[in-house]
Amino acid sequence: MPNKNDVRLQKFMADCGVASRRKSEEIIEAGKVKVNGHIAHIGDKINPKKDLVTVYGKKLNKVNSMRYIMLHKPRGYLTTVSDELGRKTVMDLVKDVNERVYPVGRLDKDSEGLLILTNDGSFANALTHPRHNFAKVYRVTVRPAVSDEMLYKLRNGIEIDGRETAPCEVTVITQEQGRVVLEFILHEGRNRQIRKMCDAVGLEVARLKRSSMGSLKLGMLPQGKWRDLTENEVKKLLRSSEKKVVE
Repeated sequence: MPNKNDVRLQKFMADCGVASRRKSEEIIEAGKVKVNGHIAHIGDKINPKKDLVTVYGKKLNKVNSMRYIMLHKPRGYLTTVSDELGRKTVMDLVKDVNERVYPVGRLDKDSEGLLILTNDGSFANALTHPRHNFAKVYRVTVRPAVSDEMLYKLRNGIEIDGRETAPCEVTVITQEQGRVVLEFILHEGRNRQIRKMCDAVGLEVARLKRSSMGSLKLGMLPQGKWRDLTENEVKKLLRSSEKKVVE
């Protein structure tokens, strides 16, 4: 019989600062999670007060102190908690953070800019759930040149990975011989979406930088550095997500 204290395993993992709910599901599917000594499965629920949950053999405890961090991610770093090949990850840049935080969403290895890290599973879910559609702004340098036809396709939808992209805003910022800087405003977050969109119309992405997400702006934060979000910044992001659910 269901217990009112039971929670989904991936939610508990996110609340313990392991990873986002989606990434936690991947860890469960890989067989790295055990509940009371037994390998866990997607869909399992646990009672945090009674059940022993281990990930990679280590016991999980619910987080008491919440951290909300903005990092200016440089190129060359993977957006993941760990890498089996020993490559650099964004966690190398926040080693001085005492809490066990993890990235919210992703920026691919060759991209840079604003990245949020937290150990608050509910906050991470609010920011990444598809129904919330946070506006994310990117400055993208492409080669060689951009035509009106390309802009039309980028703005109105392109089929990538068997599914059409949602309409988005694309603006030409600067244009010179063999090089154009575009601003993309997306409301969805598919894997390597901008790179795939540009590739589909014959453009090469030379540089991609995320400058804002919802109400949060990267500002003058130096590359490779991080800072804590203010209480007001966290509240504004959460209020925005709640408003979008109502809408």
